Parts: sequence; structure tokens; C-alpha cells
Amino acid sequence: MPRPIFALVDCNNFYASCEKLFRPDLKDRPLIVLSNNDGCVVARSKEAKALGIKTGVPVFKLRHEIRQHNIALFSSNYALYSDLSSRVMRSLEELAQRVEIYSIDEAFLDLTGNQSLISNTAFGQQVRQVIGDWTGITVCVGIAPTKTLAKLANHAAKQYPATQGVVDLSDPLRQRQLMALLPVDKVWGIGRRLALRLQSMGINSALDLAKANPKNIREQFSVVVERTVRELNGESCISLEEAPPTKKQIVCSRSFGSRVTTVQEMREAICQHSARAAEKLRKEKRYAKRISVFIRTSPFNAHQSQYSNSATGELSVPSDDSRDLINQAMRLLNSLWRDGYQYAKAGVMLSDLYAPGVYQPSLFDQGSQRQPPNQKRQESQKSQALMSTLDKINQGGKSKIFFAGQGVKTGWIMKREYLSPAYTTNWDDILKVK
Repeated sequence: MPRPIFALVDCNNFYASCEKLFRPDLKDRPLIVLSNNDGCVVARSKEAKALGIKTGVPVFKLRHEIRQHNIALFSSNYALYSDLSSRVMRSLEELAQRVEIYSIDEAFLDLTGNQSLISNTAFGQQVRQVIGDWTGITVCVGIAPTKTLAKLANHAAKQYPATQGVVDLSDPLRQRQLMALLPVDKVWGIGRRLALRLQSMGINSALDLAKANPKNIREQFSVVVERTVRELNGESCISLEEAPPTKKQIVCSRSFGSRVTTVQEMREAICQHSARAAEKLRKEKRYAKRISVFIRTSPFNAHQSQYSNSATGELSVPSDDSRDLINQAMRLLNSLWRDGYQYAKAGVMLSDLYAPGVYQPSLFDQGSQRQPPNQKRQESQKSQALMSTLDKINQGGKSKIFFAGQGVKTGWIMKREYLSPAYTTNWDDILKVK
């Protein structure tokens, strides 16, 4: 059986690269992308990184740097990033038989057996060329016999320009040389707290962790960390997951752009979150039995009265119909609402999810016995047709249909003062050549 080989393909400065893709005038200009409500830095171009700007810094603390270095600001444009991500992933699926989409800007490829056709480094350069030509996004490629080592190889490909964006760690000697250079917190799955515990034991580098006794690591930490040690030694313990795991819950929430003080505004927000959650639910091909609603004030404002609460309810039978979920969410909100508070955030969570045809109602389920089978079947078909039409229109990029309860003038909506156009998903935003 051939030895497994994995490649990790990671887009460089993905959010910032997406914003620069349609703005050639920003090619060499520092650029930062902001979080929800334009609060903090979540992504930086290489020019912004060179200035020492860190992620997580509130934008108001960077006013001097923004003026001094003419830094371009952008609100997070999730529609643009998601579409460009799907283009990158579809391109990768043309290059490898098995692909695991790990995140919006990362994917693992299975290269097992490819070495008889093309060298690992040549394949990595081919990936960079194809993704750059087809999508305009620059990527780096790390190749190794385990996914953990592939992560380290990708880090080196980004860190060292001499690698030209591709690092092959098939050779155990090269693995050891790189691990000796990297601190233990650069290892995939080793967070800050875990790194501090390891460092207290004298394990400071990735190589130190690789040399640790796996059984002792398991006793002192967990089987997950033991698996990491084995992966660092070239033993593949984490297989490729081509199908994403089924979600156990779906959450839609946002901080408000301005404080919500009226129940009507809150109803509009909860209605919008419920409709969005239902859309995600249908995309997952699932039905939800349980829905939760939460509302809260800002915990960071000590001068205002605080209130935080949540409520959960169940549908008589699982549903993916936006109308069912919105109606239940409104009933829950009525039990939560309290006048006199300035609300900062609200959200909806769907749980107890079922695949189509899996849920078996009990004899005591209300609603399961109210209608004859033919009538229930007809209503289900009408609901599916309506929701399918709704999703098709909303995803077509030409226009949007929404429920009246979502409101027209949404003053509470998230602040996005620096939002770029939806160049690839909205007909009105497509670039025009004069």
C-alpha cells in the first residue's frame, strides 16, 4: 500500500486578497479588513503586516497609522469571500481526486500515488499557477506524509520566500530541521494554553514535541495530543474527510449597529436571523425540531442596566419552512422581551436536526394526527416548492424576496461603512468596462 501524502493549500491573506482582486489601484497599498460593525482588524494585506498591524486591534486605535500610511479600510464582505472561496475549491477539485475543504481559505489534497507522475514540488507549483490563473488568488502549498506535517510545511512556504510558495516535507531529515526552528505553538492543534503547559515540561519546539513519549503525552494530556505527536513523526493518524461533518446546530446572530430599544426593531432582527437560519438549514438538507432565541445588552457598558436571557421551543414536527421557524421565534421573543433596556445583540439557534424522512412522530405528537395523510403530503409539497423558489430567487443575484416581518428600514443592522461591491454575486455590482 503506497505511503499517504497530503498537500495543504492555503490562500494568502485571503480576505485582503479578495478585496485587492478587483481593485488594481490597491496593489501595493496597505489594506485591512474589519470585523462585524467595523470594530476590529480581522485580516491584513502583506503591506499592512509589514507595518506591524495586528489582528484583533480596535480600528479606533489605528487612526494615526491609517492616516500616516494611507491604509485602505474594508468592511467584511462575506458574499464576495464565500464565492471566491468556492471558485478556489472547485479549481482544486480539478487538480486532485480527493479534496477536504478545511476552511474558507484552506483545503487538504490527497496526493497518494501522484509521485510516479509528477514530483511533489512540481505539483505544488502547478497548483499555485492554476489557482492564480483561474481565480487571481495566490496560494501556498505544504506537502507531507501527515496532515499535521503538511500544516507545518505550509507555514514554512509562507514564511520563507526562497521556497517560492511550496515546501515538500517528504524527507524525514527536512521534517526534523523545520520542526527544530518552529515553536511548539505553531503545531496544528496546540493552542496557547496547551503550549504553556508543554513549555513548563521543557517542550519548547515542534521537534521537542515530536521526541516526546506518546504514551506519556496521552496520560498527561489526551489522545488528541498523542495523535499529534505520532503525526509529527510521520505516522498518519488523521484521514482526509471529503464530506463535511453534519452540523448539529445552526446559529445566526449579529451585534447591532446601534442599540435596539423597541420591541418592533427586535422582532425585525429575530425575523431576519430566523429566515437566514432556515436558508442555511435547507442548504444542509436538514429539518429542525428545536429553536432557541437569545437577546442581551452589552456586558462592556457598566453604566447601563444589564439584561440577558434566552428561551427554547419545539415545533410539533421538524421543519425547514421559514414561516414555521419565524412563528416559533416570535413566540419565544414575546416571553423574553423586557422594556427599558438597550439591547446590543440577538440571535437564533436551530438544533435537534433531522435528515429528510428520518423523524418518526410519536402517537402523542400534536399536529401529526390532525390532517389526513394526503392533505399533509400536499402541504409538505407546497412548502418545499415555495421555499425552493424563495432560495432560487435570493441566490440568483438579481433581486431579493424577504418576509414583511424583517422590516424595510433596518436601523439596527450591522455597520458596514467600508463595504465593497458584491462583484461576483450581484448583477448590479459587476465591473463595467467603459
